[in-house]
Order: sequence, then C-alpha cells, then structure tokens
Amino acid sequence: MGLMSYFANFFYIQYFTRPPLPQASFEGQTVIVTGANIGLGLEAARHLVKLHAAKVILACRSVEKGAAAKADIEASTGTSGVVEVWHLDLASYDSVKEFAARAAALPRLDVLLENAGIATSKFRLQEDNEATITTNVVSTMLLGLLLLPKLKESAKVHNTKTHLVIVSSEVHFLTKLPERNDGPSIFAALNDPHTKRMRTRYFASKLLEVFAVRQLVEERCPDADAYPVVINFVNPSFNHSSLMREAGFWQYVLKFLGGAWSPDVGSRSLVAAACIGPEGHGQYVTSCKVEPPAPFVLTDEGKKTQERVWKELSAKLEKIQPGILSNI
Repeated sequence: MGLMSYFANFFYIQYFTRPPLPQASFEGQTVIVTGANIGLGLEAARHLVKLHAAKVILACRSVEKGAAAKADIEASTGTSGVVEVWHLDLASYDSVKEFAARAAALPRLDVLLENAGIATSKFRLQEDNEATITTNVVSTMLLGLLLLPKLKESAKVHNTKTHLVIVSSEVHFLTKLPERNDGPSIFAALNDPHTKRMRTRYFASKLLEVFAVRQLVEERCPDADAYPVVINFVNPSFNHSSLMREAGFWQYVLKFLGGAWSPDVGSRSLVAAACIGPEGHGQYVTSCKVEPPAPFVLTDEGKKTQERVWKELSAKLEKIQPGILSNI
C-alpha cells in the first residue's frame, strides 16, 4: 500500500464507516485500562461498565483526574462500586512495578487494556530512553509482561481467554523506522539527541509496538488456541483527543479535515480487541476486525527489523526486571 492508497483508505474509513457499538458481555470480569482519565481510555472504560464488568480499574498518572473520570462514568451509567482509580506513571519503571505487584494480588484479571501514551516533539530522557519510547514502548511492554502470569492464571481458573491489548495506531504505516540504519542499536539511535527525528517519533513508537507484539507472539506463544491469553495490538483510528495538544490550533484543522471521530466511537475498537477470539492473537485489530499491518512490516527488511527490535527490547526488559521473559 503506497501513501496515496493509504490516505484514500484513511479518508474512506473516517468519513464513511463507523465501528459498531460493542455488545459482548464482560460480566464478572476485571479489566484494567491505562490512561483512562480522558479520551479513548475513559470512553472504553465507560463501555466496559455498561457491558457489566465487575471491576474496571482506571490506571492514571493523576489520581485526581482519575477520580473525576470515575465520577463521570458513574453519573452517566448509573453504576457505582465498579470503577476504581489506581496510580500509574509509565515514565517510571518503579511505578510500573508497584502497579503490577498490586494488580497481581487481584482475585482475577481478565483484560489489560494498555491505552496510555504520549506524543511530543520535545526531546527529553526518562529512565533510559527518550520519553516517548519509555512511555509508549518500554513501560507498556514491561507492564504487559509483568501481568501476563496473572492473566494466564485467571484464564486457567475461569476456563476462558484473557486479553492483553496494546493500543497502537495506523500511523505505524507512515514510517519505516529510519533509525534502524543509524547504527547497530535501534534504541541507542532513538536516544541520540543529535540524530533525533521527533516529528515522526510517535509514528516510530507505534511501529515498535507492532514489531514487539508480533515477535513476542511468533517466538514465544504462536499457538493461538493453546495459549491462554490473546495478545494483540489495536488501531482506534483518528479521533478527537488530547494527544495532539502540542499542535495547538493546527490540531483542530487536522481533526476537521481528517473527519476525526469522537472518543466514544474510537474506543469501540479497543473494546472489540479486548474480547476478540484466538483469531486476533498476535494480530492488528482495526475497525473491530483483524487486518494486515503496514506493508513494510511484512517485507524481509521489516521482519529483520522486527527481530532486532524484540532482541533489544527483551534485553532492556530483562535488565529492568530479571527473569521477566519467563512470564511469557
């Protein structure tokens, strides 16, 4: 798919389609939604409450904003006693570990919906990476792998499939990760302030998520029927959200021209990915169905890059939490 085909498809989807309202029941289930105080995460959590989840945990950097989101969900659904607010800061590995330890003590965990992310043009380091990479990639995968044992345990006890969902984006179509050519280490290149490409950094982070999920599944748990957890990555399409706030006035122009959906509409794909069957394992979910990822991902060069990304990311995760890969 060339750029012309990509944009033609993009505008067709944004202007002429809508994901269906979610209908699946989450009765009895415990769901964690990261970045749930606003936008897609908030609306996904609202859907989950309406679909009778027993517990929906809003994982937020600001507990105060999370509390406001909880009150908003309770007021709109007429349901109380379901939503909880927990602190989580993806810019801190310690915060991720503390959150995961708390979640591991839950009676059950059915869905980890990793929606939180940042998009910034400002280069700054957090932990051992540029902030976008720390938040969107390393901490996101760290949390997922730390909670995989709980997801597997819950699937076994309740004889069901649990779900680990990474919220990616269709913008992974818009980059081929040129940093792969900047030296032997992709992550070192991404951390270099002298060669930074911050205008496409968000795109790169979403492609890294795609590579990470695909390689994790291909290497460690390829049997979708046998593996107890459905691991996938989802595209919510183009929506009104605060993600583009650094763009100022131009975000409103782009959202108008791009036919941006409301967060309620975009969040429907997140909920679909959180209950899809084994056919979604290791797959790209968009508009509530499985579709191929970006063509570059499927090329020989893309496959080599995917292997490199996972090898480097695995080493990072093992350094942060020794033995974490055994959780898979």
